[in-house]
Amino acid sequence: MIPVAEPSMGEKELEYVTDCVRSGWVSSLGEYVRRFEREFAAYCGARYGVATHNGTVALHLVLAALGIGPGDEVILPTLTFVATANAVAYTGATPIFVDSEPHTWNLDPEAVARAITPRARAIIAVHLYGHPADMDPLRALADEHGLTLIEDAAEAHGARYKGQRVGSLSDAAVFSFYGNKIITTGEGGMVLTDDATLAERCFFLENQARHKENPYWHPEIGYNYRMTNIQAALGVAQLERIEELVAIRVRNATHYNRRLSEVAGLTLPPCAEWAENVYWMYTVLVEEDYGLDRDTLMARLRQRGIETRPVFYPIHTMPMYAGGQRFPVAEELGRKGVNLPSGATLTPEQVDAVCDALVELSD
Repeated sequence: MIPVAEPSMGEKELEYVTDCVRSGWVSSLGEYVRRFEREFAAYCGARYGVATHNGTVALHLVLAALGIGPGDEVILPTLTFVATANAVAYTGATPIFVDSEPHTWNLDPEAVARAITPRARAIIAVHLYGHPADMDPLRALADEHGLTLIEDAAEAHGARYKGQRVGSLSDAAVFSFYGNKIITTGEGGMVLTDDATLAERCFFLENQARHKENPYWHPEIGYNYRMTNIQAALGVAQLERIEELVAIRVRNATHYNRRLSEVAGLTLPPCAEWAENVYWMYTVLVEEDYGLDRDTLMARLRQRGIETRPVFYPIHTMPMYAGGQRFPVAEELGRKGVNLPSGATLTPEQVDAVCDALVELSD
């Protein structure tokens, strides 16, 4: 089976994790946690990093640190992984969904502008499948209305917007290091920010709200959201290879584009002129003139030993968030989109095998 995405591990990963185990520092204390925070923040162009147990809690942590809660609204795209909305719901705030742009598949700034009410506190821009959202108009809207701008960059390590890496384009950004991400710590996440006060607040809350001078005195309700030293050791090793891991995905995407550009009925993934897409997932839309619908195509590919995934279901279609709204662009993308094998272990020969199957099935 050709997998959708699997982690690429090397000798450094084994060396650093082994060093961590031998040192005895395997929980949330240890040199690798602080090192990973510093080095990943520097890579993205941010001043501070706060490592967390996963990406979902990173987003919840930053929302909690901002004091967002019941009665507040947070604007986000409906076309994203459900964790983006869940993190908002954990605070008691209300997620406000907006539609996608047809040309980037990311949240539409004009739809964001229409969604802003006096209760709005923040905008979450998701860099979907490795393509940056259009941040300048979102920054302008956030500044005009006094909102916090947050990047959900869980899928876009290394991507650039107008030459600047994602993670440094907002008031705070969150990343995931799940096993299928561009770099991984197994599970894991991080908050990035240039705001020292916000970083300190995140660190305080993720550590059970421990008092700085008296770690067994807790003046507030906090969380146990810390990253372990073992996770961070893996992350440091992966970060040393991030340029290689990004380059593999871009190389494979270029190969896919070359092979599939003439296949009728397939719309290839976007890449705006101002964007450097890292293609966390190489995603195509299956149009009517392909000859098979999306789900049938996925089943036929599986029969040939090729694993795929559907594009995320728009969150407003899920029972806990359904409110009768319609977002036609996101719904169309969710109905037509399929993630093809995309991981850093994918070889050119495997890309050719996927493309051969797509060509044959279109006949």
